Amino acid sequence: MTRNRSVLILLVALLFCTGIVGSGTPPPPETRAVQAAERSSHPLRTTGPHGDLGDLRPLGRMVGDARVVGLGEATHSSHEFFTLKHRVLRYLVEHKGFRTFALETSWSSGLRLDAYVRTGEGDPRRIMREEFQDTYAWWNTDEYLALVEWMRAYNVRHPRDQLRFMGDDFAYAGPELYDEVLRYAARHLPDLLPRLTALYRGLPPTTSAGTYMKSYLTRPLAERRAMAARAETALSLLARRPVPSTTTEDAHAWAVQHARALAQTARGYAFDFDDPGQLRRSMGYRDGLMADNVAWWAARTGHKVLLSAHNSHIAYRTSDPRYPRMQGAFLRDRLGKDYLSVAMTFGEGSFNATDPDGTARVHTVGAPPANSTERFLNRVRPGDFFLDLRTSPAPARTWLNTPRPTRSIGTSYPERPHRIAPADSHDVLFHLRHITSARLLSPPT
Repeated sequence: MTRNRSVLILLVALLFCTGIVGSGTPPPPETRAVQAAERSSHPLRTTGPHGDLGDLRPLGRMVGDARVVGLGEATHSSHEFFTLKHRVLRYLVEHKGFRTFALETSWSSGLRLDAYVRTGEGDPRRIMREEFQDTYAWWNTDEYLALVEWMRAYNVRHPRDQLRFMGDDFAYAGPELYDEVLRYAARHLPDLLPRLTALYRGLPPTTSAGTYMKSYLTRPLAERRAMAARAETALSLLARRPVPSTTTEDAHAWAVQHARALAQTARGYAFDFDDPGQLRRSMGYRDGLMADNVAWWAARTGHKVLLSAHNSHIAYRTSDPRYPRMQGAFLRDRLGKDYLSVAMTFGEGSFNATDPDGTARVHTVGAPPANSTERFLNRVRPGDFFLDLRTSPAPARTWLNTPRPTRSIGTSYPERPHRIAPADSHDVLFHLRHITSARLLSPPT
């Protein structure tokens, strides 16, 4: 009897120590939310692209049958974000049948890298150095070079089942894209060639990509709008033509899409960026066309696509008054449940970004502030992890569905504050405790 009483006392003491029983006071809501998130989170073995991928199996279940996965980043130039994208790409290629990597860069830049990963044509370092300038300078990194070279190596091993690389943005249209459209017209629509040549006169770049992007906005607004009208007329002339008997429907569709990318570039620069309303419309135009390009590529190639962009662009909700609607929302409209949004956040660390005066340097931030999304996520578990925001227990979903200060750092820093509800903006979330700056191959230009 005495022994049983001693065992009972010991058991009650253990229950008190573990919090299973107590004074009857429940833990505060945030603690309950943290505990709920931890129950549904999955540890991430590493952010590196190599080695066993078994820890990403739960991600495969979260992706399900989605055909386009938007994979975000809280900064535009951090090593661990980029290498984790490489790791996720590997998993989706090897286990979920994904075949295209799409990047927030220009359509023509994507085509040059696509040619390399498919055929080995060109030097990827040179292509990246020439294409990733100004707006896209943060992609010219060792991490992205490794990703591109892995794609090429995969294609060498699988010549009948190749990976592809696409750019979905508009800020630069290389001269080879104009040449591609005009070559198509010369071969299959010779009567249209003189008109297209005249419409494109003066539009192709004659300088480096960075110089082209900087100088475009120095043109008078009326001139930029006239250039957009000419590029759009060229697109209309080509798109209205039936498929010539000398080519295929697929070849014609690609030629029209190339002309569309040229028109997108010209129209994207034809807004009055000094007018806040016009600036806002330009941002909506950009996210809409990026979604259009990704949806077009997925439909035309039949590929499942991993789309790499900033968290804000792959989100369903905007957290910035300058942006009326985000690419993720447009993609959800076009693809429904075939689109999945995956965010990446971080606790502390470093990233490349420009100062307000335009100087590029490494910035470092410490522990996240109280009542922020990142402070909450830091409490969930000691290491890196990911979780499905759609199926997390109710306390976690409720907490993560409330807008709170959340880091959203673009190409410059400091960034304006953002209040984001992760569960309202994304489907899945990766959280990394610590990040370091990406390894730039050459200084941003």
